[in-house]
Amino acid sequence: MTVTSPKLVKLDGIEKHFGAVRALGGVDLAVGQGECLGLVGHNGAGKSTLMHVLAGTASADRGSLTILGEAPAGYSPGIAKKLGVRCVFQELSLCPNLTVAENTRVFHPSLTGFNWRAKAGRLILEKLDAIFPGHGISASDLVQDLAIGRRQMVEVARAFTATDEPVRLIILDEPTSSLDAHTARQLLGFMRRAVADGISFIFISHLLGEVLEHCDRIVVMRDGRTVADADATTFDRDRLVAAMGDVEVHARETRANKGRARGQSPLRVRARPRRQSGIGELVAHEGEIIGLAGLAGHGQTELLLAIFSAAMRADARAEVTASVALVAGDRQADGVFPLWSIAENIGVRSLPSLRQGLLISPRREDALANLWRDKIRIRTPDVHHNILSLSGGNQQKALFARALGSDARIVLMDDPMRGVDVGTKLEVYDLIREEADAGRTFLWYTTETDELKQCDHVYVFRNGAIVADLTSDEVTEQKVIQSSFAEAS
Repeated sequence: MTVTSPKLVKLDGIEKHFGAVRALGGVDLAVGQGECLGLVGHNGAGKSTLMHVLAGTASADRGSLTILGEAPAGYSPGIAKKLGVRCVFQELSLCPNLTVAENTRVFHPSLTGFNWRAKAGRLILEKLDAIFPGHGISASDLVQDLAIGRRQMVEVARAFTATDEPVRLIILDEPTSSLDAHTARQLLGFMRRAVADGISFIFISHLLGEVLEHCDRIVVMRDGRTVADADATTFDRDRLVAAMGDVEVHARETRANKGRARGQSPLRVRARPRRQSGIGELVAHEGEIIGLAGLAGHGQTELLLAIFSAAMRADARAEVTASVALVAGDRQADGVFPLWSIAENIGVRSLPSLRQGLLISPRREDALANLWRDKIRIRTPDVHHNILSLSGGNQQKALFARALGSDARIVLMDDPMRGVDVGTKLEVYDLIREEADAGRTFLWYTTETDELKQCDHVYVFRNGAIVADLTSDEVTEQKVIQSSFAEAS
């Protein structure tokens, strides 16, 4: 251990099993006061399960937990909150049918009286303004009407709000996964200022650059155990990836077909953003990987959904010449079928090919699911398990398997790498390029510059319109951000 500041939280020998599956195998973890601890590991390594134990939303089968040197009896989410532990999990917990202010009131029952809405609104907007200046969110907005990036911002800001309970430790599980580069930097900057004020953090991210740059100490988990624990300054990216157990230590060379001449293959998609003025449209040909970039909520997802709709019925905004599959970024709302098995979730886009007579063949469904479980390394012993038995990142892999295992010639990807580990990302990049070389077309909205560099062309969006069309040679984070703040011509 390298914790030198007073210990705020200490976990000793934490074990947790889900049936025959061992999620945690005796984990020790300590967090100092005013420390930012980075927690990394591949999907299914046990990070989120350990955080659920710390948050009180799951109980350990064995082991002990102490906060400020005391072992709280009957530990629960309510007790955790009273002791100052706040959580922002990868799967967001806001009530979609309530407003931003009402969700804040749910989190703070002490906000009472006739003007509780105004109090709750002021409380959440104060934190939103502090963390995400220029956020554009109103306290009266219904959460279900907000884009997933703005929902993430509300959830993060709510964790920082305080009434009659202290804020000592905030768990941030993939907090930037739905944020664009600009808002992610706002959050990370605020986190470091909060650390200077004495608040502790456990920061979980598959974006290793964020962990290396912003954390004081890093703990690596693998297969339900901690395998490394050291000051962040002792790690670089290669050492971190090696500790996680990935065989690919060195970053792979970008394989985008740089400078691909447009129009050399059949047209697959032609689409025009709703607010586009003058000349400007998205064009994608067979075998191209087209990136959609820009600040979150500026029309990228809306255009992808218009293209998806146009594949099934006429739409004046889009022309689509082949079958389409969608990999949703918001897997809770638009991706998984929570009552279905892993195999059923993977096979639902391929039902015609799974039929035997009038019925779905279980043998064919299982064969498809097992093929993609092995190909994309979905961590499960049995594809008949419920989809929610998977970690968030592995659920996202199942959505990739659903699309890539289908007959769709066009794959729409709505920021699909949320919560996916670095090893899987590299494998998916290769898989996407392989499929594109075989003639599949990809339209890929992403908030990550490294992913944009995998694309042949990148359209940057601003206020619902395309403001720049960049080749892969031209894509840099600075150029994308500059274009994002430019006005459409």
